[in-house]
Amino acid sequence: MEKVDFRTLDEATRFEFRKRAIRLIESGKKKGEVAQIIGVKAGTISEWWKLYKEKGLQGVKGKKRGVRSEDKKLLNSAQEHQIQKMIVDKMPDQLKLSFALWTRKVVKELVERELGIKLAINTMGDYLRKWGFSPQRPKKRAYEQNDKRVQKWLKEAYPKIKEQAKQEDAEIHWGDETGVNNACNHGRSYAPKGRTPVRRSMSKRFSINMISSVTNQGQVRFMTYQGSMNCEMFIKFLRRLVKTSARKIYLILDNLRVHHSKPVKKWVDEHSSKIALFFLPSYSPELNPDEYLNCDLKYGLCQKPAPQTKEKLKSNVISHMRLLQKRPERIKKYFRHPNIQYAA
Repeated sequence: MEKVDFRTLDEATRFEFRKRAIRLIESGKKKGEVAQIIGVKAGTISEWWKLYKEKGLQGVKGKKRGVRSEDKKLLNSAQEHQIQKMIVDKMPDQLKLSFALWTRKVVKELVERELGIKLAINTMGDYLRKWGFSPQRPKKRAYEQNDKRVQKWLKEAYPKIKEQAKQEDAEIHWGDETGVNNACNHGRSYAPKGRTPVRRSMSKRFSINMISSVTNQGQVRFMTYQGSMNCEMFIKFLRRLVKTSARKIYLILDNLRVHHSKPVKKWVDEHSSKIALFFLPSYSPELNPDEYLNCDLKYGLCQKPAPQTKEKLKSNVISHMRLLQKRPERIKKYFRHPNIQYAA
């Protein structure tokens, strides 16, 4: 018998076909034979028989087609705006939902909890697309970051520093420390699917540290060093910085303990005509343009063969940094990022 297109049949006719299939199986026919007689797939017959064994003839009655009742409960404009604002302003855990990221399922739960409206997960996806939301890799931000201090820095503190620098004809630098090692995993490499590329490196780990500064005019200063940053090393960098500058330097840094140490404060006070230190809000690395130079360095190093000695690693770092010193326009591009446009 030809296979039947059940989509063209009304529900009463479909139910008769199912009852006939059940009677044939009960009479001793095999499911494969019944499938040929009825004109459907053998898997369909198996599913009907399973439902019949569980619930009797009620189990093989067709389910009501069309939009489910829960999908008829759509959100009005005010409710849509309420949910959108919650998603934009907070992450799920901040709203006491036991999830880290916003997914369709989590937003669906939020809607149900806040509005008492149940939506199918596909419908929730339709809403998110309608609102212009898309799945994105989230930025990292420390819980300890104080939003009020960040806003005060952007609206009050930095503009004041900028104006003061203008009055003193000072040059604003942004400084930061970073470290690199011979097992850098930045970057990607094309390879056939299922065959992950292998990047060989020495099993012995070695590293080199660097402190640097950048300006929105594309200037770069740097110094490599071994071990942890300490007062002596930091002051050595400050000496180099003022020695190579004809103007007073306003150096903006993070809140590393060394930057606030007594020996550093004493040295800066003694050279106050040449340099002054300022500090970003705590836990706010995204506000420091020099962080983008660090990323540039690490990405550049991963494009080179893995170094087999510490001397070669240091040579690679110096080579890339000197390249950046010759390309001020590349440095200026860092300041186009939305997080640090305020410093451009």
